[in-house]
Amino acid sequence: MKTTIYLDNEKFTAGMTLKDPAEFEGNNMALHVCENPAHIVENREKLAASLDLELNDFVCAHQTHSANFHRATTADKGRGAEHQETAIADTDALYTYEPDLLLASFSADCVPVMFFHEKKGLIGVVHSGWQGTVKEITLKLFEHLKQEEQCSPEDFYVQLGAALSQEKFEVDEDVYMKFKNLGYAADFMYFNEASGKYHIDNQLTVKKQCELAGIPGNRIHIDRTCTFESPDGFSYREDKKSGRHLSFIVKK
Repeated sequence: MKTTIYLDNEKFTAGMTLKDPAEFEGNNMALHVCENPAHIVENREKLAASLDLELNDFVCAHQTHSANFHRATTADKGRGAEHQETAIADTDALYTYEPDLLLASFSADCVPVMFFHEKKGLIGVVHSGWQGTVKEITLKLFEHLKQEEQCSPEDFYVQLGAALSQEKFEVDEDVYMKFKNLGYAADFMYFNEASGKYHIDNQLTVKKQCELAGIPGNRIHIDRTCTFESPDGFSYREDKKSGRHLSFIVKK
C-alpha cells in the first residue's frame, strides 16, 4: 500500500495514503465515493495494520466544506471507520489529546492539514478545499486552540499534504473574488490572459492562515506534489468519480 509518511517519531505519526493500482479501487479510502464499501474497509484495515492500529481506532468526519471542527475523545473511537452514517456530522477538522486515535481527513485536490502541539500533546487534521479556505477553517481552528486549549502558536508543527497545484487550480472571477476578499491571498493568485481564468495556490493561502494564527513559517511544511499531475494522486478536477486520499495523524 502506497503511503507518504510525513512524520514518524516516538510521539506522533502523520501521513497520506496514495493512489495504488495494486489495491482495491486504486487504494481509494472514501466510503462516500466508492464502488464497493467492503473494498474501502479493507483498504483502511490495511492502513491500520501498517500503523499497528485497529480500524476501530479511526475517527472520521462527514466533510461538508464547512468551517466546523470537533474535539474527538475515546467516545468517538470508530466513528465513520466502517460506515459513513456513523461519521461525525458536518465537520471538516478534528483534534484530540487522546493517544491511539487516528484522525482522518479525506481529499482529492483539497488541502489536507496535519498538525501537533508537542507541549500540549494535541494533534489534529483539517480538510481545506477552496470553500474551507475562504471560510478560514484552518485559521479559526488555530485561534480556537490558542484561546480555548491554551496552545502557544510557536509550538505547533504543521504539515500540508499533497493537493491541487496553482497551475491546475483555475477558477472564474467569483472564486477569485472570494480569495481576494480575504485580504491576504493576492500573492497566491494570478490571471491567465489566454484562458481568461484565475489561478490560485490554495496550499500557500492555507500556510498564510497558519502564519496569521502565529505559527512560525519554519514550523509549516508543504508537500508540493500536485494531485492532478502525479500518478499517485486522486484528483476531482481530473476525474469527478475519483477516489480519495486519507491524510492522518495519530499520537502514540
